[in-house]
Amino acid sequence: MSLRRPRIAITLGDPRGIGPEVAVRAVAEPTPIGADIVLVGPEGLPLTEGFELISVGHWQGEGDAAAAGRIAARAIEQAVLLAGSGAVDAIVTAPISKSALAAAGYSWPGHTEMLRDLVGVPDTALCLAAEETALGSPLRVVLVTGHIPLREVPAAYTSERLECAARLAHEGLKRWWGLREPRLAVCALNPHASEDGLFGDEEARVCAPAIARLRGEGLQVQGPHPADTAFVRAMHGEADAVLAPYHDVGMTAIKTAAFGRAVNVTLGLPFPRTSPDHGTAFDIAGTGRASPASMRAALKAASTFARRALTAGTNSNRLPNT
Repeated sequence: MSLRRPRIAITLGDPRGIGPEVAVRAVAEPTPIGADIVLVGPEGLPLTEGFELISVGHWQGEGDAAAAGRIAARAIEQAVLLAGSGAVDAIVTAPISKSALAAAGYSWPGHTEMLRDLVGVPDTALCLAAEETALGSPLRVVLVTGHIPLREVPAAYTSERLECAARLAHEGLKRWWGLREPRLAVCALNPHASEDGLFGDEEARVCAPAIARLRGEGLQVQGPHPADTAFVRAMHGEADAVLAPYHDVGMTAIKTAAFGRAVNVTLGLPFPRTSPDHGTAFDIAGTGRASPASMRAALKAASTFARRALTAGTNSNRLPNT
């Protein structure tokens, strides 16, 4: 019996940004993605004519941040319902404006947290992955803490959170990437991995006990390595993913190594969710300058992950709370 083609929902993101145009351009490229596509977003965007569209309202071509935030949020909510019912096998999300989401009355700081709560899973983690970098090899970065102010990171960076991110990374690398024994590297929080306590104690107080427990569970975890070597080690093939302690140290590393080729993957969901590695780019929206390369990479990754789940028979997207 032949395997059916995956079906992917693309949420169009903030209608004022480049999301709709890069989504349409990525789908329209002649090289096949290997999946059927449905767009989820507002009516009124001329770019979407000729595509299958599930409407979440109407966009007049202009509007305030709150209106844009509502449209973007409704698309995400609808896509989760589609995935949860099995109508689609994966979700790809175009960029949203976090401030527009807030203006619309939503308290989530971004996609990762919103998807966690809509789906009803206890934990998710943001992973930015590039299968080809400046050094040629893959780099995958999993955030231990996410969209929080830098001053709040030390309190949020706990052994429990590190262990949770490691387990999500381990399971995601096995399920979506097909790695049998994923190798994880812990990136230190402090300079020089604290230099035996000279520059902080998180490496001894937080990392060491977490790594010991994870190794006791059979996970391959190394470190903590200083941030100035952890990502280079991974790009030289020593690890399959790096656990980064906070947002910018992880995002800066991978976007420097592979901007435009990296894909955002939400770990911990029952279905694949990917997105491009850029934001709304309001300043160039509608000018034709936005590259669809990262959106194309996100679509290809979602298609690959969905096919792997279908092949393994693990494509049950039923939500935990249904």
